[in-house]
Amino acid sequence: QVQLVESGGGLVQAGDSLRLSCTASEGTFTRYAMVWFRQAPGKEREFVAGVSWNGVSKYYASSVKGRFTISRDNAKNTVYLQMNSLKPDDTAVYRCAVDRVGSGYPTIESDFVSWGQGTQVTVSS
Repeated sequence: QVQLVESGGGLVQAGDSLRLSCTASEGTFTRYAMVWFRQAPGKEREFVAGVSWNGVSKYYASSVKGRFTISRDNAKNTVYLQMNSLKPDDTAVYRCAVDRVGSGYPTIESDFVSWGQGTQVTVSS
């Protein structure tokens, strides 16, 4: 099973940018869509963004659309989340996962697997 490792989180001020990376342990990663979720303390896990296996189709939560950009480099087995104009409400642990059956958009039939351990993003006001 592919293993995912996130990196790039940190403590920033409102308005700053961060780029998160999610690197897979093996090349089978390229067959699947990928997703980013986040979870803030006391809140439910929230879909952030998803990208199809070939990088063509991209999906975003309304709360991040226009500020975040998801992309992938299959040659590097890595998916990225560029986060601009960060807000305190973006503070959360961000985790990536493989979308085993879908195209990167969460549905009732989604099967997200191989979750990474997460990277903390903290945005101060």
